[in-house]
Amino acid sequence: MNLFWTLAHVRSGFGSPSLGASKGTCRCMCKMLNATAADRNKDPILAVLKTRVKSDRHLTALEISSGTGQHVIHFAEAFPNITWQPSEVEAQSISSIEAYRQYHRLQNIKPPIYLDASQSWENWGGFQAESCDLVVNINMMHISPLACTMGLFGGVGKILKPQGMLLTYGPYAFNGSITPQSNVDFDQSLRYRNPEWGLRDVSLLKTLGQENGLRLDEIVDMPANNKCLLFHKDSVV
Repeated sequence: MNLFWTLAHVRSGFGSPSLGASKGTCRCMCKMLNATAADRNKDPILAVLKTRVKSDRHLTALEISSGTGQHVIHFAEAFPNITWQPSEVEAQSISSIEAYRQYHRLQNIKPPIYLDASQSWENWGGFQAESCDLVVNINMMHISPLACTMGLFGGVGKILKPQGMLLTYGPYAFNGSITPQSNVDFDQSLRYRNPEWGLRDVSLLKTLGQENGLRLDEIVDMPANNKCLLFHKDSVV
């Protein structure tokens, strides 16, 4: 669920497709939103996944709050052994994800589903208990109400298989402190826009994880003062 969109640039020079194919391509591209933050962080996040997720067997992954769809395309290309389920709560984002999916034609990405993380996991598009190997959640917690964060951990604790992993990415507070100043300013701007938004404290997330059978095993430093938090259900994937 990213905040700032720019329309994807429609460029000519895609060879000489038929008129119908050309129209279809244009329709897809016009719906494909582009978030510059997603372009910046997709490779660093992928690097974390590559060193921690097995690629020698079939896995099932759910991305909660897929934003534009840029991340799931990037990850699906790198992990053809994983079947990816993107999800979103905003109609415009769902349309963008589907446009990316149609454009890239990757067979291991399912059509996006509506998913409100604040709702009970039974309403998460039909996911069954212990049916998912990996859950990815990028830049959602700080731009959504706390109920979404609580619902995220509650639901993931149910749908994740034993030995499964939850990866979250974003800026966080630590023991009530936010650093550096740019993150302090960012947190203040978020709370000004919506009092229910703001950087979540890792100590709170660790507690929510423990309450739902998820153990915070690793905190990975990322560019631009962000972190990857890696939670496991029993052990690593």
